[in-house]
Amino acid sequence: MAATEIRLMVLGAVSLFEPVNGYQIRRELLSWRVEDWANIKPGSIYSALSTLTGQHRLERHDLVDNGRDVAVYTITDDGRAELQRLFVVAVETVVPGSRLGFYTAMSLMPLMPREAVLDSLMARTKMLEDQIQDGEQTLAARDTAPPHVGELVELWQVMAEGELAWIGRLITRARDGELGLQGDPPTSWAPPADDPGWQMDADRKRYRGLLGR
Repeated sequence: MAATEIRLMVLGAVSLFEPVNGYQIRRELLSWRVEDWANIKPGSIYSALSTLTGQHRLERHDLVDNGRDVAVYTITDDGRAELQRLFVVAVETVVPGSRLGFYTAMSLMPLMPREAVLDSLMARTKMLEDQIQDGEQTLAARDTAPPHVGELVELWQVMAEGELAWIGRLITRARDGELGLQGDPPTSWAPPADDPGWQMDADRKRYRGLLGR
């Protein structure tokens, strides 16, 4: 996983669950199965927490919780601005054959206001349309390139066309307030009773008390 996507993921996780400790972030991200599509490593999470704290995008708080030393993290105003910037870049950048940044951003959509999400999705739509147009020109001249290159361009075309149709449906759902974006009515979804997120929520409330919040 590229450093940019790791920063986006960690900033988003802290924003979602703050105050939160490093182990909780690691456990939560693994529950999203990020190891399957992002190849995220536990060491990368802890390294990103340290780096982002040094950059004043996260704030570390050393607490004593039930007699145990624990470091918990909250996001700063600079961190929220960086989270939004990284989200926009990840959604609006189209790289043929690679959608890691986009997948990462989509997993954090609920943190973003509806209009910001719609603006970025519309920008990505334009980028995909341009990619498809460029691909059509390349395929029209495929006799001038090795055969396998033309096949690869055709694969990118199929992927871009499929994504374009999917984004159209996503935009409709976002406009209708169905995705639980920031400011939308709450959705009916809730984690199951045995989800570790419930314990995380209890810990978060306790950490807030220790921080006087």
